[in-house]
Amino acid sequence: MEAYLSTLFGLKGKTALVTGGTRGIGRALTVALASAGCDIVLLVRSPNSPENQSIASEIASIGQKCRTYEWDLDVLSEAPLIITQLCRAHEFDIFVHCAGLQHRAPAEDFPDAAWDNVIGVNLTAGFKISRELAKHWLNTSLKTPMTPESVAGKKRIIFIASMTTFTGSIEIPAYTASKGAIGQLTKALNNEWMAKGINVNAIAPGYIETELTAAIKDGSEKEAKILDRIPAGRWGLPADLAGSVIHLCSRSGDYIGGEVHAVDGGYLGR
Repeated sequence: MEAYLSTLFGLKGKTALVTGGTRGIGRALTVALASAGCDIVLLVRSPNSPENQSIASEIASIGQKCRTYEWDLDVLSEAPLIITQLCRAHEFDIFVHCAGLQHRAPAEDFPDAAWDNVIGVNLTAGFKISRELAKHWLNTSLKTPMTPESVAGKKRIIFIASMTTFTGSIEIPAYTASKGAIGQLTKALNNEWMAKGINVNAIAPGYIETELTAAIKDGSEKEAKILDRIPAGRWGLPADLAGSVIHLCSRSGDYIGGEVHAVDGGYLGR
């Protein structure tokens, strides 16, 4: 049984590039990938921060390698150069875009700068990094023509979507727009790349306890209504998403592409 599970869900020998991997959902997914045997390369804003040192130590304790590279995702013009340099140093198998921002304000008062910042980090950064990785993969490891059977599941891209990909929300128009677009970007990229060896999927968390949701997890009537709608009867934890990223990045996900996979405690079915 152990050999079967390792073959189906193991990631030994793989290397993942992760944004936003030091806190919240991103950290949980990073630890899950490492626990399945994957080495980690983190793109971070501040390499010497306590969060970065903490996640690097945790991955090392698991027995996997962790490297961090400094890059502020607000400076997206650097994407081609940075990804080219990283691909010279590492052979990536997986890209997980967890970096995300949120700004709360009524739509009529929503500032332009906040809109541009949220869309840039949540959506545009994920696209530009994916584009540069795909260029590299399609010109190197995926260049040799393969049969449909051999090409399946060679490389993986995972975006982080949201319940707002499906439902919308209030007072977070940029976040909602970015996550709606992530859903369609997932499908569009997978339509072009899956047959060439790159599976593109997204994970859509429900209400998960993180810094981004702290403003609404406050014991208010609004939170009570949210909780009442969740069939699981509780908020999710970042660790609740671990199984999904392993499934989508491992052999078990070879035939899955263009999927926006909800991990929401049943919220969307209510």
